[in-house]
Amino acid sequence: MVMKDRSLKSLFRISIVSVLVASLLATILTYVVVIILFSMLEFRSIYPANYYEAKLPDIESYIRSKGAALLEAGAREELERVIPLEGIDYQLLDGQGNPVYGSLTGTIIPNREELYRRLNTVFPFRDKYVRAVPILNERDDHVGTALLAYKLQVSPANGGGRFWIIVLFLLVVVTPFFYLVLFMFLFSKRFAAHVNEPLNMLMKAAHQIKNRNLDFELSYRSNNELGQLCAAFSDMKHELQRSLAAQWRMEDERRNMTEALAHDLKTPLSLILAYSEALMDDAERNASEKTVKYLRIIKENAEKSSALVRQMQYVSDLENSGPDLMPVTVHIASFIRQKVSYYELLAKRKGIRIVTDIQGTSDAPVQFDADKVERILDNIVTNSLEHTPEGGHIRISANVGTDRAAYEIANSGPEFTGKDLEHMFKRFYRGEESRGGKGHHSGLGLYIVKQLTEKLGGSVQAYNSGAGEACITFWHPVAPAAKAHATQN
Repeated sequence: MVMKDRSLKSLFRISIVSVLVASLLATILTYVVVIILFSMLEFRSIYPANYYEAKLPDIESYIRSKGAALLEAGAREELERVIPLEGIDYQLLDGQGNPVYGSLTGTIIPNREELYRRLNTVFPFRDKYVRAVPILNERDDHVGTALLAYKLQVSPANGGGRFWIIVLFLLVVVTPFFYLVLFMFLFSKRFAAHVNEPLNMLMKAAHQIKNRNLDFELSYRSNNELGQLCAAFSDMKHELQRSLAAQWRMEDERRNMTEALAHDLKTPLSLILAYSEALMDDAERNASEKTVKYLRIIKENAEKSSALVRQMQYVSDLENSGPDLMPVTVHIASFIRQKVSYYELLAKRKGIRIVTDIQGTSDAPVQFDADKVERILDNIVTNSLEHTPEGGHIRISANVGTDRAAYEIANSGPEFTGKDLEHMFKRFYRGEESRGGKGHHSGLGLYIVKQLTEKLGGSVQAYNSGAGEACITFWHPVAPAAKAHATQN
């Protein structure tokens, strides 16, 4: 079975075993290299662990040959020429076990009985081993003891030996962990390559579906879970191709029908509006009050229908066009104040107070598509005016940064319901009775807001504040005027 057809569990297990085996083999090879290096450096730059222990027979022979003479003060200098003090410490004791001289200090053997028990033996003391050598006189009487202390460890023979000891130590201790990390990285990369190939195909396929392109094939074939997933995705794609193609066709037909309907309604509505206005002019002089009332109703509804047709045409243009941004240089503070002055005329009729709060670098000139932002504000504020009760307030906030401008429009009308928050930016949504029952809007205003903010490169969101306000916030990118001008040039 080839690797591609193995299950993910099997591939994972193989990767783990491969990491361990490769690390073990590499570590063994490294240890062989360390042994070879050590044998080449032995006695020249590095002493083996038992180097000083091997010196003990010669030192003991010297001690026995000198005997009791070693206990005299003048014998110390000659004894220290025989003992390599860089690796062996010593201490001479008299017959009672009292220290006479030596490089070791302190009590090693506490009493005479323990001393006799330790003679001619090796015993541990702290981090060293101690050899107790008896000192005899000419009559072979025990007159003292020489204690020789040493360590069983690799030691440097010279200055370069210390460097090699560190190198060999690091090779022995560090390389197993290094190999483990190294091979884990290599084999995990190999494992990821097996997994990423089909996953990348699936991601590209998902983007193709998002872009309404179902004319593609997944070329990955395998008997493992990923192959089964790709096969299932291909089956799903074929089902989507059948269902979505029909849906997209219906959507295109809906748009075309809406556009054609709006276009066809535009002329008769214009005629109805024109003739109703003409009839009203005549009726105000000759007709009854009832006739004038009926003509006024005809005119008002013709105007509403005409406005709805214009909105439908605008939506159709939005859905069928690209970003087509037309940035201009704007001072947002002045832009907001000018828009608020228009809204205040409408707000006074309902006794609604408008409050503004402009923060950030609002006086600095920036560039963005002001017409689209103006349309967004008009739709949101108009919606707020419709739902804010008499005596209420509307709060318009703006915060301008170096690369984006954010706005918040909040009103003291009824808060959004859960259904409103879920559907309010969808086409033709009229809202719950608490907010939409008394209005005569088309349900396209906030849908247009969402389309425009996305074309600007921003986003829109609705929520209820903790202070009992219904809020809509949106943002869009801005560019410094000088930078944007330079880019255009």
